[in-house]
Amino acid sequence: MPRTLVTGGAGFIGSNLCERLLHEGHNVICMDNFITGRPDNVAHLIGDDRFELIEHDVTNYVYVPGELDYILHFASPASPIDYLQLPIQTLKVGALGTHKTLGLAKAKGARFLLASTSEVYGDPLEHPQSETYWGNVNPIGVRGVYDEAKRFAEAMTMAYNRYHGVETRIVRIFNTYGPRMRASDGRVVSNFINQALRGDDITVYGDGSQTRSFQYIDDLVEGVYRLLLSDEVDPVNIGNPGETSILEFAEEIVAMTDTSSKIVFKELPKDDPKVRQPNIAKAKDVLGWEPRVPREEGLRLTTEYFRGIAELV
Repeated sequence: MPRTLVTGGAGFIGSNLCERLLHEGHNVICMDNFITGRPDNVAHLIGDDRFELIEHDVTNYVYVPGELDYILHFASPASPIDYLQLPIQTLKVGALGTHKTLGLAKAKGARFLLASTSEVYGDPLEHPQSETYWGNVNPIGVRGVYDEAKRFAEAMTMAYNRYHGVETRIVRIFNTYGPRMRASDGRVVSNFINQALRGDDITVYGDGSQTRSFQYIDDLVEGVYRLLLSDEVDPVNIGNPGETSILEFAEEIVAMTDTSSKIVFKELPKDDPKVRQPNIAKAKDVLGWEPRVPREEGLRLTTEYFRGIAELV
């Protein structure tokens, strides 16, 4: 039975991964310092004797007794509101946290999977974005703390692969949504749905012409799991190529929630990418993966989740 460490395992994506790994027969160690993750996300897994929860900051020395087969490094603030409020922590977990967990992978002979991001492409000059594109990132801009942390993490991961022979995998994650997102995380999907459910104005930044491509969490988890078990060392995009403008997306949320909310416009944040769309040809070819969950269904499930949270408050 494989033994697997998931850093950031109590976060939105990490907790869904822990659940999938348990389903696949893994013994799972979830490690999180809870600066953005939440114990509630994994509370239902406590009591399973194959699941262990450790509160720890991976920028410090990481020690796990016993054998490890896999390490999935998902620890990081990952939404603009988080990494703008936690810039130093974001840089440290991308640099020191990646270094510490790669060192653990080397010591244990474990396969290491890095959660990278479409933000390594910055405000892209290539559209859609393929894995061969090197990106257009402002290293000293406010978003650089996240973009460059992940770019450094990729470089460190490849260095450990080439120099130390560690088995490594890199997933570049595009905008993902679904249950266990924080209502206040500042992401587009959670912002729009919760503003609509409250009847507040829906805030669109700029004129709303900037585009994003949204994938449901189950599709991402499937792609990550397939990559983990694959032989692909170079980065792989996992995202839904269904591109939409932010304004169109806001209108979609208004219609879906039947809200009285009005759409209002505010100034576009600095360095906000104008376009974002994954080229997933590699994922299709190498992993046999493509997204399956229609956006309408994914948004319905996510809205039900947020309604449930609101009822509990």
